[in-house]
Amino acid sequence: MCTLEKRGSLFILTLMGNDEHRLNPTLIDAIKAALHQIRSDFSTTTTPSALITTAHGKFFSNGYDLAWAKTSDPASPTTDRLLLMSSKFRSLINDFISLPMPTIAAVSGHASAAGFILALCHDYVLMRKDRGFLYMSELDIGFKLPDWFMTFLRCKIGSPMAWRDVVLRATKLTAEMAAEKGIIDSAHASVEETIKAALRLGEELVGRKWDGHVYAQNRKIMLADVLAATGFDETVEDASHVSKALSRL
Repeated sequence: MCTLEKRGSLFILTLMGNDEHRLNPTLIDAIKAALHQIRSDFSTTTTPSALITTAHGKFFSNGYDLAWAKTSDPASPTTDRLLLMSSKFRSLINDFISLPMPTIAAVSGHASAAGFILALCHDYVLMRKDRGFLYMSELDIGFKLPDWFMTFLRCKIGSPMAWRDVVLRATKLTAEMAAEKGIIDSAHASVEETIKAALRLGEELVGRKWDGHVYAQNRKIMLADVLAATGFDETVEDASHVSKALSRL
């Protein structure tokens, strides 16, 4: 599902395979386990580090695994599966926010819906410009955005017009468009150039020799509204609405 590599002071987390990297409980748990390993490693050394997250294939992440949620199993109905994915994903976002080091997303392909949120939960977002979109697809497929997604987007997208285009136009943003709107930090010619830029940035940030625990505390203060919002799950009514929308797909 994912691999974790330590390269000097940098951790490189890679979503493996050529699939869509859909965020089902199995993949979310694998990423959480990798972050736990990073945190454990950091606690034994406390030397400055940084994390780079990237993915193989055409997709960075295509969001929640709706095919997994859309089930006919009466013992595990769609509503319960949607709530489980939400709970696990909110926990994962909290893990990223509390990680004691700078984080960089090297977006290697499409990042849609929850996959877009996964990219934005990093401190820095770099993206290839020869392939891939950032895309909040919920409007196009008839889903209500979770309240905490909206809070998160408000914290991460400064321009009201850019926020409108993401949420209320479901614009498919290329890397160049996203950079112009201030949603990502930079756009690069290829996935290889994106990774190289992420590595350079990671080394630069590590070279600042910041205290990781202080860095994490400052990030948590900066994203306090997000942390508060992720403490509340979608209601059963919200999940039921999504379940009905899924049945129409």
